[in-house]
Amino acid sequence: MDREYVNAEGYPDPTCYAALNKLQREDKAIFRPLVYICSPYRGDERENTLRAQYYCRFAVSKGYIPIAPHIYFTQFLADQKESERSVAIFMNLVLLGKCHELWCFGEKVSDGMQVELDKAKHLRKILRYFTEDLEEISI
Repeated sequence: MDREYVNAEGYPDPTCYAALNKLQREDKAIFRPLVYICSPYRGDERENTLRAQYYCRFAVSKGYIPIAPHIYFTQFLADQKESERSVAIFMNLVLLGKCHELWCFGEKVSDGMQVELDKAKHLRKILRYFTEDLEEISI
């Protein structure tokens, strides 16, 4: 008899078994892959943060979980201090390694974005490119 089919006392428990199997199936049905949001930060930080939030919302609407560390880490690390920026870039790349895809937004690729794109290529991540208006483009 299947071990999961019995309760803690060893008695058959088909109701619990069916409920757990249903939850497990539903869990797989709502899987959302992680997507790394690659967009500018330096320059007009306020506007670029708002754009990154817009891109994150777009990713959620497409069924993904967005990771945009440049709008998170800058809450407590100073992008203007090179030592803190280096730490942030290192942590960005760690998070990138956990993501299924990288989505690059905008026409201009900053130095920080290029580091992320190079790492994503090295890790053989799926790369997708979008305009600032969320139109996917081929590169």
